[in-house]
Amino acid sequence: MKKIEAIVKPFKLDDVIDALNEVGVEGVSVSEVRGFGRQKGRSEIYKGAEYVVDFLPKMKIEVVVSDDLEEPAVQAIRSAAHTGRIGDGKIFVLNVEKALRIRTGETDESAL
Repeated sequence: MKKIEAIVKPFKLDDVIDALNEVGVEGVSVSEVRGFGRQKGRSEIYKGAEYVVDFLPKMKIEVVVSDDLEEPAVQAIRSAAHTGRIGDGKIFVLNVEKALRIRTGETDESAL
């Protein structure tokens, strides 16, 4: 099993969720996060004064999938989140050793 974490622009969230559903991903967790990468935030002007926004709003999407669904899910996220501009985000893939559904006690892939 793999855990896929993706940090994407907020306006791309619906596109990414739709793309994941199309490849068969059933469970998704979404969090509002703030951060920056190479773009180092941005400058804005408010009431004539310039200030720097250090942490930009992003969406963090987390899914756990079977090994055979890893590559289709990663490609779905990548294509749906891509704008070609700085700040498109990142995708991280991690190994998952165990999963347990609390309600039924199912484990591993049957718990997904």
